[in-house]
Amino acid sequence: MEKEIIYNSNMHFEHEQWKGELVFWKQELLFFNNKLSELVTRWTNKDVLAQLEHYQNQFILHGGVIEDLQETIEKHETRIAAQCIEGEDAIDVRLAEQHVAFRDKMETQREIYADLKKEFFRFLEKYM
Repeated sequence: MEKEIIYNSNMHFEHEQWKGELVFWKQELLFFNNKLSELVTRWTNKDVLAQLEHYQNQFILHGGVIEDLQETIEKHETRIAAQCIEGEDAIDVRLAEQHVAFRDKMETQREIYADLKKEFFRFLEKYM
């Protein structure tokens, strides 16, 4: 089985893509929270309010996940920078494994977030 060689520049490029995606998610969460605020003023039905609280909690949790992902990227970038200063372009095996694991984590989070957004948009269609 052939192993993929991951260079620092390639990881940095992927990190930049992920950081942009995470910033976009944060902006979306602000928009979604504003929609929740609008709905709270429109509805008094306990079932609807319970669903609003559910989405609020989900958005808070997702915001925390975003913060964790951003922190992990920054730590990884720091390690890459240290290697670049030392003149090493090819990454060590442990760091490459962490990068691939993080890539999987980002893909999983994309799916979770996409499902949450679909569910929330269906909710908005019903109650806006």
